[in-house]
Amino acid sequence: MNTLLSSQKLPLQFPKPYQWSPGITVIHPITMQKLINLPSNTWKLHANAKGFGARTPATIKESAINNNNNNNRTEDGHLPQVVLERMIVRILVAVGVPLATGIALLHLFGMVKEQKLWDVPLWLPFLTTLLTFGMSALGIAYGSLSTSWDEEKKGSVLGLEEAKQNWVEMWKEENDDA
Repeated sequence: MNTLLSSQKLPLQFPKPYQWSPGITVIHPITMQKLINLPSNTWKLHANAKGFGARTPATIKESAINNNNNNNRTEDGHLPQVVLERMIVRILVAVGVPLATGIALLHLFGMVKEQKLWDVPLWLPFLTTLLTFGMSALGIAYGSLSTSWDEEKKGSVLGLEEAKQNWVEMWKEENDDA
């Protein structure tokens, strides 16, 4: 007990001029002194994300050389703006339709169960959610593969022929680079 009493700090006591009154914020003088004496470097950001640090003249020159080398090789890796826009539309459709279907089915199952028309088993919403959201996730890959990568050729509605052709082309490039 003696140890606890001797190690105990004195309670915070405010001197008479700092007495509490409504509308006035009171900071203890010792706390204020600690705030004033804080080192200024604690308020600076110490983290630098990769790629967002300071650029030195050497790194600027190196990146310019790399860009020139990439531009001088070939333009094969560059997709035209028309193809990119087509690809975005296909991806949005391939992701949006299954996603909207899954959400609509969940809403439908909820209404049916709420109206007590049919006691929907728990596995049915789970299965439909798994299938529709899974198809939505695969829609990103299918949307980009089913787009015609040729500027002049628009492609078919479903893009099955383009998907077959682009799949082979994608793996051919992968094998050529290795």
